[in-house]
Amino acid sequence: MNESKNKYSCADFAFKAPAILFLATSVLAIAFSCTNSGKSRPTVAPDSTRYTRTVLAEGLDEPMQMVILPGNDVLFVERKGGVRLYKDATKELRAVANFEVFSGIEDGLLGVVADPDYEKNHWLYFYYAVAGEQAVSRLSRMEFRNDSLLRSTETVILEIPTQRIYCCHSAGYLKFDRAGNLYLSTGDNTNAEETAGYTPVDERPGRELSDDQATASNTNDLRGKILRIKPLPGGGYAIPEGNLFPKGTAGARPEIYVMGARNPYRYSIDDETGYLYFGDVGPDTEMKASDGELMSFDEINQVREPGYYGWPYFLGNNQIFGKYDYATGELGPGKDPSKPMNESPNNTGLKELPPAKPAMIWYGKNNSTYFPQVGNGGATAMAGPVYYSKHFKKAPYKLSDYYDGKLFIYEWIRGWVMAVSFDESGNFKGMEPFLEHWNFDAPVDMQFASDGAIYMLEYGTNWFSKNTNARLVRIEYAEGNRRPVASIEMDKQYGAAPLTVKLSAGGSIDHDEGDKLSFRWRVEGENKQGETVSHTFTKPGIYDVELTVSDGEGGEGTTSNRIYVGNTPPEVHIHTSANRSFYWDGSTLDYAVEASDREDSVSVADVSLAFGYIPNGKDAALVLSGGQDPSSLRYLKGQQLIANLDCRSCHSIDKESVGPTYQAVAARYRGTPGAEGLLVNKIIDGGSGNWGERAMSPHPELAEEDAREMVRYILSLGAGQQQLAPQGVLRLDSHSGRDADGVYLFSARYTDHGANGIPPLNGHDHILLRNPLLQAEDFDAGNVRIATVTTAFMSYVYGIQNGSYLSFRDIDLTHVRRIGYRAQASGAGGTIEVHLDSIGGPVVSRLEIPAGNFSGAENGWKEVMGSVDETHDVHDLYVVFVNGDAGDKALFSIDWLKFYNR
Repeated sequence: MNESKNKYSCADFAFKAPAILFLATSVLAIAFSCTNSGKSRPTVAPDSTRYTRTVLAEGLDEPMQMVILPGNDVLFVERKGGVRLYKDATKELRAVANFEVFSGIEDGLLGVVADPDYEKNHWLYFYYAVAGEQAVSRLSRMEFRNDSLLRSTETVILEIPTQRIYCCHSAGYLKFDRAGNLYLSTGDNTNAEETAGYTPVDERPGRELSDDQATASNTNDLRGKILRIKPLPGGGYAIPEGNLFPKGTAGARPEIYVMGARNPYRYSIDDETGYLYFGDVGPDTEMKASDGELMSFDEINQVREPGYYGWPYFLGNNQIFGKYDYATGELGPGKDPSKPMNESPNNTGLKELPPAKPAMIWYGKNNSTYFPQVGNGGATAMAGPVYYSKHFKKAPYKLSDYYDGKLFIYEWIRGWVMAVSFDESGNFKGMEPFLEHWNFDAPVDMQFASDGAIYMLEYGTNWFSKNTNARLVRIEYAEGNRRPVASIEMDKQYGAAPLTVKLSAGGSIDHDEGDKLSFRWRVEGENKQGETVSHTFTKPGIYDVELTVSDGEGGEGTTSNRIYVGNTPPEVHIHTSANRSFYWDGSTLDYAVEASDREDSVSVADVSLAFGYIPNGKDAALVLSGGQDPSSLRYLKGQQLIANLDCRSCHSIDKESVGPTYQAVAARYRGTPGAEGLLVNKIIDGGSGNWGERAMSPHPELAEEDAREMVRYILSLGAGQQQLAPQGVLRLDSHSGRDADGVYLFSARYTDHGANGIPPLNGHDHILLRNPLLQAEDFDAGNVRIATVTTAFMSYVYGIQNGSYLSFRDIDLTHVRRIGYRAQASGAGGTIEVHLDSIGGPVVSRLEIPAGNFSGAENGWKEVMGSVDETHDVHDLYVVFVNGDAGDKALFSIDWLKFYNR
């Protein structure tokens, strides 16, 4: 029975023989439960191989919200004003419009949604900060026809006065409910950077913009809210029944559905229950909850009816903030959640507020006691859609019924998606990771298409900037036959015109065994067939290559990649007369660097050179892949710690984001006494004030030594690269007294200036020198066995027979005169032959190992030497063991090999 190709229902087993009924109840009950209607529901999450992810567009400029149009066209807005359309039929991304917006602080073009009757009226609604001197954000409607946004049809629905002096919080998400009511989330628009670790309730004269009691907890202000209105055909709006304050209530705006929110950035509306779920982005505060946890909570809220959600007086499960007096610096008692009173002089609304409602889910920067699966670090909680199977009855990519009735929440900073389950009363029951086998780079919007596919917008790594990893992604789920996963490999991606590229689909996979795959390519408007094809690009330009893999069972997987024609990567070479594989005591590395570029005039003085010793040689691969400077590689652990924590959400090495660049930090603290300890404490404890008032998240669970490694790496960035001449001699003297695992890395890198619209490209060469002693069990290929002696902390190769071999790739024998072997002569004996490039290649060294035992050897082991013929250049070495008279007897054992230069 192939479970990957079959689905089951309770009816499949209802009238079968008793033995089959027994099987159904005792085995299949593990995976399914049955409802009274006879429909089966899986009780185990689907396998991750049933999902495929396709990147539809990338390199976006701060994508905010999308709307999925008929035919799976996707229109989305970018914060700086861009409106872009992905055409599903042609797989192309188009620029539709560009709004003139104020994009300072967190404002800009923030939201878009289609009218419920879009297919008839073609109305789209936008929320944006109007450009110019007037501080106002506008909700308006326009027609979108024939892939064009008709700006002349703009009809203003609502305008909200704001302030543009202080950061932060704009929200701006838009959604309709089943009744045609339009919801708009607004941030508190309050100074969030001068809170001294408390809440923004600054009541001093002239500090009105630093008082959240004037916005989020003000019944007469539309900020820090989720509004609910009914747009009218001619413009403006009506107030639907059932909002928080009835029409005509003095001092209260009737548009308010939810108030007391800080930054309700993403929300959704459950089409079955009518409940609204919203994520509220929390503060960084020094105040503690009743259980001792810092009250820096992000929240996921369930709204069953209009209500007040507590900010800035309460957070989490109605934990109370003490009232901080900014004039005296004293902390007083907080408000009563059952009867909160807004007594601020900046309040223009009702004094008595509705009772505060607690959050459904809340979590801070540390590991949560109540919701441990959310992790730790920085946070930006978002509420996504609720999934119902019945809404996708005939949808080809509908999710498994396992997710029926579950809410999806997601995290901008932590990059996860969770599925939240409820009990029969609609209360929180639990959560579990969803699509955890993928990483998402700041997911900013998540929606279901009518065909059941999930669309995800990813904002990308750096804040307030265009990111190469800002993407529009489509995720499809398949029951029964699984779709193939398409993969493109190419022999070159860059080059001058004409450029011939060989393309291969050999890396594509199908998780269903036995399917016969076929491959279809689309290149420059041409269709090509076959697992491997080639194509010649005759003109400069950037070209998309699309591959579709079909499995013959109706399943298809598609992927694409880009070819850049018009700029050739630079050629960089390091020439040396020294050995390129090994270092020896007292040796040196002479070098001369050569560089050329087809489009540029290159001077070797422009080539970036770096040289360093890496104590853990396995880290060299990380260095080479990331292009780091080897001269600071003793700080590699700190670099890796930074990459794996939440630091990248606010900082980068050299690009401005929310926080300062690491290079700026290094420059500020270079040579400052006590800087290392100061920064270690800052990483662990958090804080604000050194780079503005925006708070830095604490990391109290981080070990002090790990924080110190991070600081040392950051400070090393201010030292600059080691200056090396294009030609010279380097001393290899840093390995003395160290473990044998270390390596020397000499790197040469040049970046050209770009050409013909193609961005700059890198050329690179390197020499990696390792210890001349190689453990025999570290062979790259071979047909021998490995023994491990735990008491002696050693492993070795044993069971060597006639014809056994070991292979080591890319070994330079230049200046190598002898090879030593630590051998154990405990068998029939034989000859060790060293061949170049294949088992039958030229022999450059032979050594006889006698039968029996070595005389005077310690525990039977002894180093023996074999001379090496003069050999140059890099080769694959095949160490072959020969004794044609030994039959199947063991010859001897080998512990290690060592290469000598004298």
